[in-house]
Amino acid sequence: MTGATVQHPLFARIWPIIAAHEAEAVRDLRRENLAGLSGRVLEVGAGVGTNFAYYPQTVTQVVAVEPEPHLTAKARAAAVDAPIPVLVIGDTAEHFSAGGSFDAVVCSLVLCSVNDPVGVLRHLRSLLRPGGQLRYLEHVASAGVRGRFQQFVDATFWPRLAGNCHTHRHTERAIVAAGFDVDAARREWTLPAWAPLPVAELALGRARRPLG
Repeated sequence: MTGATVQHPLFARIWPIIAAHEAEAVRDLRRENLAGLSGRVLEVGAGVGTNFAYYPQTVTQVVAVEPEPHLTAKARAAAVDAPIPVLVIGDTAEHFSAGGSFDAVVCSLVLCSVNDPVGVLRHLRSLLRPGGQLRYLEHVASAGVRGRFQQFVDATFWPRLAGNCHTHRHTERAIVAAGFDVDAARREWTLPAWAPLPVAELALGRARRPLG
């Protein structure tokens, strides 16, 4: 089953190396982001399948969407060893459609790379059952000097190098604008504040599609 694809050949070859050496602090946040999930889950932007090993046994199926063909192949290989059933689909978040609804949607380091965050989030909201959860772990806009640095790299080289990643995204605002109710949210620094990288600050949160 395939759909729309996105070609980022340089990033697709760099990202597996980065993911293999991901900081333990980020992996802990991934585990926390997935804790307590159950039922049918949609994961958007699965990358190389880093999350797959962390899903609890209460999840009956993960449908994982990854539009970059090189990463899709890596994710399918990771799905073989996952502790729960994982179906990897080569498609974009914008174009993906499914029969039936999901109990949860998981976004990990992906909303920074879509062209229309609010539009994508509205589409994901439509795929959730009423009361279903959005779990997110995302790079977000920082304040002050780092925020200005993010704006500079976003306007120059970073999106071309990092698979369309935009570091100065107000993702939490986009989640609310898309119609989600936020139940819990916090920010975490995964690198020292002085580190010269634009993606050190992450937002971790849980939101839900309203019942009404």
